[in-house]
Amino acid sequence: MSVNVKYINPFIEAAQSVLKDMCQQDLKIGKIYLKASPYASSEVVVNIGVTGDIKGQVLFSISKDVACSIASKMMGGMEVKELDELSKSAVQELTNMILGSTATIFYNRGISIDITPPCLLIAQDIKISISDMKIISIPLEFIPTGETFEIDVGIRE
Repeated sequence: MSVNVKYINPFIEAAQSVLKDMCQQDLKIGKIYLKASPYASSEVVVNIGVTGDIKGQVLFSISKDVACSIASKMMGGMEVKELDELSKSAVQELTNMILGSTATIFYNRGISIDITPPCLLIAQDIKISISDMKIISIPLEFIPTGETFEIDVGIRE
């Protein structure tokens, strides 16, 4: 089973656009690769389900430090040192906006999808297992800070 690039590019386009608008930062896309399931994740994971013409899961894998930095940028530069309820909400909303924008891109290309509300997980040693799907990992890096996170996409037609 191969994953068509037409299913991956909308996630990249949406992430670049939303993160530029909300965090005022450009993104560098790293080398996209396949992950074997189960796999280790960062300590903060936001999971959003995808239904419709394509189905699957999208997971944003972020370190606590980068999640705090993202929340800080979304809240106008207010320093965020811990993931409290407000900063957790900011991170979830950012991922929701990225997937909402992704859904719009897909719609404009004739593919109809819906997304589930984001589910935030915070823990040490998270192992992710998504059965029956290849997991495409999209590494992202903020320019110029060098902060990184990944979008892991598991979809099927």
